[in-house]
Amino acid sequence: MASVEPIRPVPREPVALHSRAMDNLRFIRETMERAGSFTAVPGWGGCVMGVTAVAAAFVAARQAGTDRWLITWLMEGMLAIAIGAIAMKFKSEAAGNPLFSTPARRFVLSFAPPLFAGALLAAVLYRSNLIAALPGTWLLLYGTGVVTGGAFSVRIVPLMGLCFMALGGIALFVPLAAGNALLGFGFGVLHIIFGIIIARRYGG
Repeated sequence: MASVEPIRPVPREPVALHSRAMDNLRFIRETMERAGSFTAVPGWGGCVMGVTAVAAAFVAARQAGTDRWLITWLMEGMLAIAIGAIAMKFKSEAAGNPLFSTPARRFVLSFAPPLFAGALLAAVLYRSNLIAALPGTWLLLYGTGVVTGGAFSVRIVPLMGLCFMALGGIALFVPLAAGNALLGFGFGVLHIIFGIIIARRYGG
């Protein structure tokens, strides 16, 4: 016996409008996040910065006076800035993004003021012979800059800044020798840990 075919074809169940709208919104949100975020935060470059900071902590701990200790960390700071700038340049070029894009300018404008404040406070603390307060001041204000700048970067950057701020808060209440160790842990170990995470999740 021949099968009976329906006169009108049974329509396929359409894709739910709600699901399609959610997919579109998710795509738009992710696109806007990528376009509005500074993604050239160095990963492997941060690891190199961390290695040099660990070495600086060992060298600084063996200096005879506070002036030599301070010079060691100032040299490390200049080296870290150079490494970070070169790493960001290479990462931006590899991703085909301009280094001085709008998100990059926002990142720098939010990141730089706390560092400038840290430099001024360092001069004041040195003149006042409050050298033991320098590690906490540096860590706290660097962390503040990372948090504020991280608002225009990938999500893990503000978390890194909060870790620096926590270390800085501790370092403000310990002797210089312990503060030096916290500097090595912060600028060294934290940079290495978060550098690896950033490199794996967001590229080198």
